[in-house]
Amino acid sequence: MLHKLCKRLSAYSRLIRIDKPVGIFLLLWPTLWALWMASEGLPDAKVFFTYVLGTILMRSAGCAVNDYADRNFDSKVKRTASRPLANGEIAPWEALLIASLFSIVAFGLVLTLNLLTIKLSFLALFLVISYPYAKRYISIPQAYLGIAFGFGIPMAWASTVNHVPLVALVTMLGNIFWVLAYDTQYAMVDRDDDLKIGVKTTAILFGKLDVLWIIFFQFAFAVVMCSVGIMGGLGMLYFIGLFCSVVAMAMQYPMIKSRSRQGCFRAFRHNNSVGSIIFIGLLLDFIFTVG
Repeated sequence: MLHKLCKRLSAYSRLIRIDKPVGIFLLLWPTLWALWMASEGLPDAKVFFTYVLGTILMRSAGCAVNDYADRNFDSKVKRTASRPLANGEIAPWEALLIASLFSIVAFGLVLTLNLLTIKLSFLALFLVISYPYAKRYISIPQAYLGIAFGFGIPMAWASTVNHVPLVALVTMLGNIFWVLAYDTQYAMVDRDDDLKIGVKTTAILFGKLDVLWIIFFQFAFAVVMCSVGIMGGLGMLYFIGLFCSVVAMAMQYPMIKSRSRQGCFRAFRHNNSVGSIIFIGLLLDFIFTVG
């Protein structure tokens, strides 16, 4: 009995990708950028922990929804064939139940914030639920993912200053470019399998120009985030951090130029460093410059 319970819990943990936390950080960093800018470096502790825990919960729910939507595709893709829903370890209804439970808990956290943030949370939930189906119809689903992964930005501003300023929307635009870059790297890993099953991705759309487009998106991300720094009146330490993030992104080129599965996946994971470097730059800037 205990053995069966442990196997079931193991399957659930793999369903929500708790063993692969990179996705949590890629979702969390933009939210923390926004939270630090909105609070001028002094975020409320309750709000901070609400967003950290809420990010973990909603990423977990999103993974469960994604696996439910892709349950008939994942078994045909090399990278995803061992996922618990694809290989029959758990039933589809279990994935939906877990997604619902995590979403309810996350909404409970949102209820501790202001009314504007609560309203925005409904749109955030819609994005989480609808994204897995976007790749059936949209040739650039990575742009849709960029909106979903960046929605913590306007929510962080809303919960801090009770409105969403232009700088928040510009930051969100920058995040869309960043997601387009790193999720194209991610899509390059599965390109051969996705072509067979008919899923739409930027890796398929861009074809042999995929690496050039990634470089363009990274450049656009850097330019937009530079604009964010200017609009937000940020200091030199932020821009130094942004420059270091550009260097980090440049280091990904050798990983993706051969388009190998291993190299592209390593480049994708490397973006956690990009997000963290920008956050560190912001943190130090508010400590030593703005403050």
